[in-house]
Amino acid sequence: MNSLSEDLKLVKSSFTQFNEITSRVLEYIPNVLDKENEYNDYIICSSNIAGTKKTIRPFRKSLFIRDPQTFKIKSQKFFEIITELKNGQKDFNADSYVITDSVLYTIQQAIGIGLDLMVEPNSARKHVGNRFEELIRVILKDMNISYKKVVLKIPYETDEGMKYYRCETDIIISPFETVRSNAQNLDPKEIIVSLKTTTKDRMPKIFIDKLLMEKFVGHPVKVVGISQNDIQRKDDKEQAKISYTFVSNLFMVYTRFLTKLEGYYYLDPPARSLERPFNQYIFPFSKFLLNDLREMLGS
Repeated sequence: MNSLSEDLKLVKSSFTQFNEITSRVLEYIPNVLDKENEYNDYIICSSNIAGTKKTIRPFRKSLFIRDPQTFKIKSQKFFEIITELKNGQKDFNADSYVITDSVLYTIQQAIGIGLDLMVEPNSARKHVGNRFEELIRVILKDMNISYKKVVLKIPYETDEGMKYYRCETDIIISPFETVRSNAQNLDPKEIIVSLKTTTKDRMPKIFIDKLLMEKFVGHPVKVVGISQNDIQRKDDKEQAKISYTFVSNLFMVYTRFLTKLEGYYYLDPPARSLERPFNQYIFPFSKFLLNDLREMLGS
């Protein structure tokens, strides 16, 4: 078996692999965390290993499953929910939504915590983003939903001749057996998904890319965003705190005056997403998976 630090950096291609790495992190972290504070439902921890102090990313107390055995039970229930979705079930109770959000949040956040503790920060950020994309792809694969990464090649003229701007999509989800979108066209029935662990410094590109893609292909396109959360640790000499990186006024300005996304979904939604008008556009990821995805795909 690989060491935990090595395994955290490896590509994950199945839900079983995500379960295994999460369980290993959950079993590991109680042995190395030596300081813990709570702030606005978030737990902020630090470790001191061999004289080196590290502070891990804050995790939400009400979402994060800290006990490995409890995680094992709930992840099995989540897998059953995916099976029910695959078999065409449309109505889910409130517990199914809670389990979906807490299991997926725990997986992604546990991986991030493990990388915080064991990997150099720049490398950790890259791997956290990669694992997040892989997690969403694994879920879609288990639901038998076709998806593909597509790069639109948008031509423009220069003095040196024709050049191409590469407008990359993270993934495109399709109601068809195979994705029909390609480098020259986007199928109007398919969904372009922007996968960002956080919207910090990345929000404008999501809206601008939608405008650009629609202008290029000549018809409306469906675009959704999916993120982990928009919080980070805030340095404070007296108390461990968090700060919120979701720029609410920017989101609403883009939504009102540029273009509307089909929805933005979080594993850990910003607090403001519960308020009007944000609650009309921002939702928990469970709503996308258990309800909205099927409607968007027309199934």
